[in-house]
Amino acid sequence: MQDLTDGLARFQRDVFPAKKELFAHLATHHTPSTLFIGCSDARVVPELITGTEPGDLFVVRTAGNLVPAYTPEADGISASIEYAVATLHVRDIVVCGHSACGAMTALAEGHDLTAAPAVASWLRHADASVARTAAEGDVPALVRQNVLAQLANLATHPSVARATAAGRVALHGWVYDIATGAVEDLTSPTLAA
Repeated sequence: MQDLTDGLARFQRDVFPAKKELFAHLATHHTPSTLFIGCSDARVVPELITGTEPGDLFVVRTAGNLVPAYTPEADGISASIEYAVATLHVRDIVVCGHSACGAMTALAEGHDLTAAPAVASWLRHADASVARTAAEGDVPALVRQNVLAQLANLATHPSVARATAAGRVALHGWVYDIATGAVEDLTSPTLAA
Protein backbone atom coordinates (compact mmCIF):
# COMPACT_ATOMS: atom_id res chain seq x y z
CA MET A 1 0.00 0.00 0.00
CA GLN A 2 2.93 2.33 0.62
CA ASP A 3 3.74 2.27 -3.12
CA LEU A 4 0.22 3.53 -3.87
CA THR A 5 0.42 6.22 -1.21
CA ASP A 6 3.80 7.36 -2.52
CA GLY A 7 2.45 7.36 -6.08
CA LEU A 8 -0.55 9.43 -5.05
CA ALA A 9 1.74 11.95 -3.38
CA ARG A 10 3.87 12.18 -6.58
CA PHE A 11 0.71 12.63 -8.65
CA GLN A 12 -0.54 15.45 -6.46
CA ARG A 13 2.90 17.09 -6.19
CA ASP A 14 4.23 16.66 -9.76
CA VAL A 15 1.74 15.33 -12.32
CA PHE A 16 -1.44 17.18 -11.42
CA PRO A 17 0.17 20.65 -11.31
CA ALA A 18 1.85 20.03 -14.69
CA LYS A 19 -1.51 19.07 -16.24
CA LYS A 20 -3.71 21.42 -14.24
CA GLU A 21 -5.34 22.94 -17.34
CA LEU A 22 -6.13 19.49 -18.75
CA PHE A 23 -7.76 18.39 -15.50
CA ALA A 24 -9.72 21.65 -15.26
CA HIS A 25 -11.08 20.93 -18.76
CA LEU A 26 -11.83 17.29 -17.87
CA ALA A 27 -13.78 18.37 -14.80
CA THR A 28 -16.54 19.58 -17.13
CA HIS A 29 -15.92 17.63 -20.37
CA HIS A 30 -16.00 13.88 -21.00
CA THR A 31 -15.38 13.27 -24.69
CA PRO A 32 -13.18 10.20 -25.21
CA SER A 33 -12.66 9.24 -28.83
CA THR A 34 -12.13 5.53 -28.23
CA LEU A 35 -13.65 2.71 -26.22
CA PHE A 36 -10.74 0.44 -25.31
CA ILE A 37 -11.71 -3.06 -24.17
CA GLY A 38 -8.71 -4.83 -22.73
CA CYS A 39 -7.71 -7.49 -20.28
CA SER A 40 -7.65 -6.91 -16.54
CA ASP A 41 -4.01 -8.06 -16.54
CA ALA A 42 -1.88 -5.55 -14.60
CA ARG A 43 0.82 -5.69 -17.28
CA VAL A 44 -1.50 -4.23 -19.91
CA VAL A 45 -2.00 -0.48 -19.38
CA PRO A 46 -4.10 0.99 -22.23
CA GLU A 47 -3.08 4.62 -21.68
CA LEU A 48 0.60 3.71 -21.57
CA ILE A 49 0.45 1.49 -24.65
CA THR A 50 -1.43 4.09 -26.70
CA GLY A 51 0.36 7.17 -25.37
CA THR A 52 -2.94 8.83 -24.56
CA GLU A 53 -3.85 11.47 -22.01
CA PRO A 54 -6.55 11.32 -19.35
CA GLY A 55 -9.92 11.71 -21.05
CA ASP A 56 -8.87 10.17 -24.38
CA LEU A 57 -9.96 6.58 -23.70
CA PHE A 58 -13.09 5.07 -22.18
CA VAL A 59 -11.66 1.82 -20.77
CA VAL A 60 -13.37 -1.46 -19.97
CA ARG A 61 -11.16 -4.20 -18.58
CA THR A 62 -12.27 -7.80 -18.19
CA ALA A 63 -10.49 -11.08 -17.58
CA GLY A 64 -9.42 -12.30 -21.02
CA ASN A 65 -10.75 -9.10 -22.66
CA LEU A 66 -14.03 -10.97 -23.00
CA VAL A 67 -17.15 -9.23 -24.29
CA PRO A 68 -20.31 -11.25 -23.73
CA ALA A 69 -22.74 -11.24 -26.64
CA TYR A 70 -25.66 -8.91 -26.08
CA THR A 71 -28.55 -10.02 -23.90
CA PRO A 72 -31.43 -7.86 -22.65
CA GLU A 73 -30.33 -8.37 -19.02
CA ALA A 74 -28.28 -5.46 -17.78
CA ASP A 75 -24.65 -5.97 -16.86
CA GLY A 76 -21.73 -3.62 -16.33
CA ILE A 77 -19.95 -4.47 -19.56
CA SER A 78 -23.02 -4.00 -21.77
CA ALA A 79 -23.90 -0.78 -19.96
CA SER A 80 -20.38 0.56 -20.44
CA ILE A 81 -20.39 -0.31 -24.15
CA GLU A 82 -23.79 1.30 -24.66
CA TYR A 83 -22.79 4.42 -22.73
CA ALA A 84 -19.56 4.81 -24.70
CA VAL A 85 -21.32 4.44 -28.06
CA ALA A 86 -24.74 6.02 -27.51
CA THR A 87 -23.87 8.78 -25.03
CA LEU A 88 -20.17 9.56 -25.41
CA HIS A 89 -20.22 8.93 -29.19
CA VAL A 90 -16.83 7.25 -29.38
CA ARG A 91 -15.57 6.88 -32.95
CA ASP A 92 -13.46 3.77 -32.47
CA ILE A 93 -13.67 0.61 -30.38
CA VAL A 94 -10.54 -1.46 -29.78
CA VAL A 95 -10.62 -4.99 -28.39
CA CYS A 96 -7.07 -5.69 -27.25
CA GLY A 97 -5.73 -9.10 -26.34
CA HIS A 98 -2.17 -9.71 -25.22
CA SER A 99 0.65 -12.21 -25.03
CA ALA A 100 0.90 -14.51 -22.01
CA CYS A 101 -2.79 -13.98 -21.15
CA GLY A 102 -3.64 -16.07 -18.09
CA ALA A 103 -7.23 -16.61 -19.20
CA MET A 104 -6.25 -17.80 -22.67
CA THR A 105 -3.41 -19.92 -21.26
CA ALA A 106 -5.87 -21.65 -18.91
CA LEU A 107 -8.16 -22.44 -21.83
CA ALA A 108 -5.42 -23.45 -24.29
CA GLU A 109 -3.74 -25.73 -21.78
CA GLY A 110 -6.94 -27.09 -20.27
CA HIS A 111 -6.26 -25.96 -16.69
CA ASP A 112 -8.49 -27.34 -13.97
CA LEU A 113 -10.65 -24.41 -12.83
CA THR A 114 -12.88 -26.26 -10.37
CA ALA A 115 -11.46 -24.17 -7.51
CA ALA A 116 -12.41 -21.00 -9.42
CA PRO A 117 -16.00 -21.59 -10.58
CA ALA A 118 -16.70 -17.92 -11.36
CA VAL A 119 -13.61 -17.80 -13.57
CA ALA A 120 -14.59 -21.03 -15.29
CA SER A 121 -18.08 -19.66 -15.95
CA TRP A 122 -16.73 -16.35 -17.24
CA LEU A 123 -14.31 -18.08 -19.61
CA ARG A 124 -17.23 -19.74 -21.39
CA HIS A 125 -17.48 -16.45 -23.28
CA ALA A 126 -14.37 -17.69 -25.12
CA ASP A 127 -15.87 -21.01 -26.26
CA ALA A 128 -16.03 -19.85 -29.89
CA SER A 129 -12.40 -18.74 -29.68
CA VAL A 130 -11.32 -22.16 -28.45
CA ALA A 131 -13.36 -23.89 -31.17
CA ARG A 132 -11.69 -21.77 -33.86
CA THR A 133 -8.15 -22.47 -32.65
CA ALA A 134 -6.71 -25.42 -34.54
CA ALA A 135 -3.89 -26.53 -32.25
CA GLU A 136 -4.53 -27.29 -28.60
CA GLY A 137 -2.04 -25.49 -26.37
CA ASP A 138 -1.34 -22.73 -28.92
CA VAL A 139 -1.81 -19.69 -26.68
CA PRO A 140 -0.81 -17.05 -29.29
CA ALA A 141 -3.29 -18.47 -31.81
CA LEU A 142 -6.03 -18.57 -29.17
CA VAL A 143 -5.31 -14.96 -28.16
CA ARG A 144 -5.79 -13.87 -31.79
CA GLN A 145 -8.92 -15.96 -32.30
CA ASN A 146 -10.31 -14.59 -29.06
CA VAL A 147 -9.89 -10.98 -30.16
CA LEU A 148 -11.77 -11.77 -33.38
CA ALA A 149 -14.52 -13.64 -31.50
CA GLN A 150 -14.95 -10.77 -29.04
CA LEU A 151 -15.28 -8.32 -31.94
CA ALA A 152 -18.09 -10.54 -33.24
CA ASN A 153 -19.73 -10.51 -29.80
CA LEU A 154 -19.34 -6.73 -29.63
CA ALA A 155 -21.19 -6.39 -32.93
CA THR A 156 -24.26 -8.07 -31.36
CA HIS A 157 -24.81 -5.06 -29.08
CA PRO A 158 -27.57 -2.91 -30.61
CA SER A 159 -25.79 0.41 -30.00
CA VAL A 160 -22.66 -0.91 -31.71
CA ALA A 161 -24.60 -2.46 -34.61
CA ARG A 162 -26.44 0.82 -35.24
CA ALA A 163 -23.28 2.93 -35.01
CA THR A 164 -21.22 0.67 -37.28
CA ALA A 165 -24.05 0.46 -39.83
CA ALA A 166 -24.21 4.26 -39.88
CA GLY A 167 -20.42 4.52 -40.24
CA ARG A 168 -20.07 6.34 -36.91
CA VAL A 169 -17.93 3.68 -35.21
CA ALA A 170 -15.07 1.51 -36.44
CA LEU A 171 -14.07 -1.74 -34.71
CA HIS A 172 -10.42 -2.73 -34.27
CA GLY A 173 -8.80 -5.92 -32.96
CA TRP A 174 -5.31 -5.67 -31.48
CA VAL A 175 -2.85 -8.06 -29.88
CA TYR A 176 -0.21 -6.48 -27.64
CA ASP A 177 3.08 -8.31 -27.05
CA ILE A 178 4.25 -7.60 -23.52
CA ALA A 179 7.90 -8.57 -24.12
CA THR A 180 8.45 -6.42 -27.24
CA GLY A 181 5.80 -3.71 -26.99
CA ALA A 182 4.63 -4.57 -30.51
CA VAL A 183 0.94 -4.29 -31.36
CA GLU A 184 -0.54 -6.43 -34.12
CA ASP A 185 -3.71 -5.06 -35.67
CA LEU A 186 -5.81 -8.03 -36.75
CA THR A 187 -8.34 -5.82 -38.54
CA SER A 188 -6.07 -3.45 -40.44
CA PRO A 189 -2.68 -4.17 -41.97
CA THR A 190 -1.67 -0.52 -41.62
CA LEU A 191 -0.73 -0.68 -37.93
CA ALA A 192 2.79 -1.98 -37.48
CA ALA A 193 4.00 -1.02 -34.05
